[in-house]
Amino acid sequence: SPSPSLEPERDWAPDSRRPSARAAARALMEAAPPAAQRQRGTRALLELARDLTRDAARRAGEHLDADRLLVHAMDGAIELAASRYALDPGAQWSPGQPLRVLLAGYCGTRNTGADVRVEEMIRQLRHLFGDEHLSLSVFTIDPALTRGYFRTARQLHLPKLFPRFVVDAVHDHHAVLACEGSMFKSKFANALTVMMVGALGVASVEQKLAVGYGGEAGEMDPAIRDLVRRRCRDAFVVTRNEASRALLTELGIEAATGTDTAWTFEPAPREVGEAVLRRAGWDGTTPVLALCPINAYWWPVKPRVGRALELAVSGVEDDAHYGSVYFHRDDAETDARQRRYIDALAGAVRAFRARHAVFPVLIGSEQLDRRACEALDEALGGGHPVIVSDAHDMYEMVSVMRCASLMLSSRYHAIVTSMPAGVPSAGVTMDERIRNLMADRGQPELSIDVDAPDLEARCLAALEHLWAEPEAVRAAIERSVADHLERMGSMGALLIDRVRAAHPELPLRPGLGAGGDPWAHLPALSPSLRALVERSRA
Repeated sequence: SPSPSLEPERDWAPDSRRPSARAAARALMEAAPPAAQRQRGTRALLELARDLTRDAARRAGEHLDADRLLVHAMDGAIELAASRYALDPGAQWSPGQPLRVLLAGYCGTRNTGADVRVEEMIRQLRHLFGDEHLSLSVFTIDPALTRGYFRTARQLHLPKLFPRFVVDAVHDHHAVLACEGSMFKSKFANALTVMMVGALGVASVEQKLAVGYGGEAGEMDPAIRDLVRRRCRDAFVVTRNEASRALLTELGIEAATGTDTAWTFEPAPREVGEAVLRRAGWDGTTPVLALCPINAYWWPVKPRVGRALELAVSGVEDDAHYGSVYFHRDDAETDARQRRYIDALAGAVRAFRARHAVFPVLIGSEQLDRRACEALDEALGGGHPVIVSDAHDMYEMVSVMRCASLMLSSRYHAIVTSMPAGVPSAGVTMDERIRNLMADRGQPELSIDVDAPDLEARCLAALEHLWAEPEAVRAAIERSVADHLERMGSMGALLIDRVRAAHPELPLRPGLGAGGDPWAHLPALSPSLRALVERSRA
């Protein structure tokens, strides 16, 4: 029989250029035999759902700004917390109780740097206050990925929709420490900053200690900047560089300059890293060249509500999907810039290997880096070891990195956590973090901008410099590590003074706080780190 005409159907799709999925489904049902009708009908219903969802997604995407909605939700939640405080002040410390401290950060994504930072904050807090006077909790995005981390701390699973959760968690604690390095920035994900500002803001309106510890402030979207200015004005922030302190001071937020908190981290023994490398093909003697690429151009993640709704219905995987309604950049220009970056690294490594016998290892210190590592491996001809944090915990990752003879990295914490082992390193940077770090080392020439027009040549020159003058580079690194350790100790003294002012009856050891020895405010240092300090101070 002839196919049924679609002309009488007035039920058009949203774009008015083709029949709707409903009309198409009806036509299929009428044209097919019963068994086929059922099968095709199911497919048609799925297509109908997808068609309707695409239309709803498009309309939602046009009218919803998820970042702005999240800012408003968190801001409103802080207001509700302020109102509730008058009737129910929540947890209030009293003598004889442990101080309940909530650490709000970016744990649980297998970001080695983020996890190491928090691990060392916890060790420092335990050293300063003692386990008998302290009860710690830490946010984690995925508890399975932080299992075995953060000894003595209770891990709290942070949900995707977090404003109410943050309010209730802060309500049950006596103090909040925001602990992510990219604390006040729109460079990566606004949602992360909103969460930490929310925790500090709720603590402030509940008259609790609110401290940002070892973070940075940088370029922020206007709505985020305004939220930080209004909700963190009663917080105290110890930044990891002077530029961040100055920016926060401009916003009316009390701040002091400190450093990162990863410097005291002690990884698994060197033998563990060596075993990982041997399983990957290392002969045990050839110098290891650690290469730490990233996806340099797909930040910041942005909300795309429509695209997220479409994915939810279709079930199709999207490589650009970061999570929830957030997506990485994935346009042709982004892909081309990333390819240029990868090709430049590969060209420099090929030229370097033509002159020197090294064993290249691709290291991803965040699980998201696997794609960049595999792309660089392919650009180098394939077959090189790829070691990523989705398969190795932070103790193994840092142990592997400290086995390197030299490193070229776009990951800030890959450089930081390798420096205590004296690994000569250079950085290819997408922002100011590595640039500031190399300036601190007195080696600004070892920081290369990711968009440098002569990126390949500069990477090769940096590798040659590390190879030719390892001892000079290492000496500067060790001096820098010792300086950062002392600054981290001074941060601990600042924190002691804040806690003492808020809770003067909390038992604290004599000699801690302002005027005390910064080194007495650090957790136990490994023998190798103590030896480094002695060499640098000799």
